[in-house]
Amino acid sequence: MKKTILVIAATTLFVQNHWSQKNTEILKQKVSASIEKERDTYKKTALSIWEYAELGYKETNSSGLLSMQLKNNEFEVTNGVAGIPTAFVATYGSGSPVVGILAEYDALPGLSQDTSPNKNPIPNKNNGHGCGHHLFGTGSIAAGIAIKNLIKEGKLKGTIKIFGCPAEEGGSGKVYMVRDGVFNSVDIMLHWHPSDNNSVTYTSALANKSAKFRFYGISSHASASPEQGRSALDAVEAMDYMVNMMREHIPQETRIHYVITNGGKAPNVVPDVAEVYYYIRNPEKSVAVSVFDRVAKAAEGAAMGTGTRSEYEIIGGTHDLLINTTLADAMQINLEKVGGVQYTAEEIAFATKIQSSFIDKKPPIINAAKVNPMHIEKNLGSTDVGDVSYTVPTVGIETATWVPGTGAHSWQAVSCGGTDIGIKGMLIAAKTLSFMAIDLFTNPTLVQKAKDEFKSSKGDYQYKPLLGDRKPALNYRD
Repeated sequence: MKKTILVIAATTLFVQNHWSQKNTEILKQKVSASIEKERDTYKKTALSIWEYAELGYKETNSSGLLSMQLKNNEFEVTNGVAGIPTAFVATYGSGSPVVGILAEYDALPGLSQDTSPNKNPIPNKNNGHGCGHHLFGTGSIAAGIAIKNLIKEGKLKGTIKIFGCPAEEGGSGKVYMVRDGVFNSVDIMLHWHPSDNNSVTYTSALANKSAKFRFYGISSHASASPEQGRSALDAVEAMDYMVNMMREHIPQETRIHYVITNGGKAPNVVPDVAEVYYYIRNPEKSVAVSVFDRVAKAAEGAAMGTGTRSEYEIIGGTHDLLINTTLADAMQINLEKVGGVQYTAEEIAFATKIQSSFIDKKPPIINAAKVNPMHIEKNLGSTDVGDVSYTVPTVGIETATWVPGTGAHSWQAVSCGGTDIGIKGMLIAAKTLSFMAIDLFTNPTLVQKAKDEFKSSKGDYQYKPLLGDRKPALNYRD
């Protein structure tokens, strides 16, 4: 009798699981079709933001457009969160689980480019979406709206949230949002990023601390009375020289780079004000901070040696990325289910032309069509998603929105992002995120397992923002 009961129970469980899996697949097919149906809408949105090309914390039109579309789709939208005018939170539904999706939309300076396969800056335009954040933000809201529709129809229960995150490019926008508790109610966070391949993010990022170092001296006529002057530019150059010598004596994984943002105005005037903007990165946040402190000491020494005064302003600071293998494994299944990009003959011709501008070996165009297996590779980039990953279990993907072999922050990336090559990759991301969200809404065991891993991976570490308690650097691009 007991054996019979066990067999019946096992059979019932099997039937329930089978039905659940079948129902989940039906929902995934439904959201895929709904995203495809709105392809032209999302293409128009992405290309509008590509045209705006607004820099960090200045993304008024971009943020406004995404917010408006979410409001039109019945999301409750709160703008200006964490003291940032272009940050927002859009919410639909109620109860658990709470699934969040990150959205970005800031451009980069100095990357103006049209949609041709040759380098061709747009006249009277300086900025460009060289990292594809116009696609990032649009793809994220596409996934969120698709999930909202299922909640509205009663197919899913829980809450979907879209987080509008400004100034990822050096402005550390999400760090201020983390610090302000904006993500505290979320169970699982999803994100994605444009790339030249299709893969799950399984590699950490570099922690990064950045600052603008300013020097103040005394101006004078550079020829008639140079002895009366104290050059702030001399101090910048002295600092740069000392930091460059320091490179031999720091952990080899460290990256230090800088740009002189103010070196004076005229050669015949000794500059009384000068400024240099530094990034310091390392896989370990503690090392990034310690190297930054040494760079700050070099600034002090440069000021002493040139008779000037120095100060610095922290501009950004981001954590490394905490990988969640539970979520990554589930995301890999969904990305493989969606698949990669398929190019038309015209797009292949465009891609081939773009690749002719590369310095390095040209990877096969077919790379965009495949989905890469889970793998760890050397990552030399930084992202403020790292701070989010220390707050809530987080998982992301990359999809091919530009030609294989293209580097981010390049005119080639800007060009591809303004064409259907970019749009196709964006829609793959939107579908994959929505598939993953369906799994999270329908599988509480997956959510709990991800949370358990998050607690284990984080350990005793108590989150502390690397940028301290400064207010958002809303004018860091000025």
